[in-house]
Amino acid sequence: MNVLPEKQKEVLQTLLSLIEPSENEKGCLNYGVFNDVEDKNVFNIISEWENRQHLDHHINSNRFSVLLGTKSLLCKPLKIQILTVSDSEGLKAVNSLRKKLIPPN
Repeated sequence: MNVLPEKQKEVLQTLLSLIEPSENEKGCLNYGVFNDVEDKNVFNIISEWENRQHLDHHINSNRFSVLLGTKSLLCKPLKIQILTVSDSEGLKAVNSLRKKLIPPN
């Protein structure tokens, strides 16, 4: 979200008010609002949902309508990406790969 500079505080307050209720929605695993370190007028919301059904319910909620209602306070159109993960790996995979790339001493 690229916010009009004069509306930055208003949008931030709105976004922060959405965190706790969204986190309490069924199926929400994670919900966060992040501010760009180089531009205080740019925000990202990243949420993680148990499944697509829970995400769809959230998208149809009044809370999501509040988010969409901020579009008049933005410099650029709202950008939304929905990413689906079919497989996930973590630190174990990174360590395994790095061991293959680093020659023994």
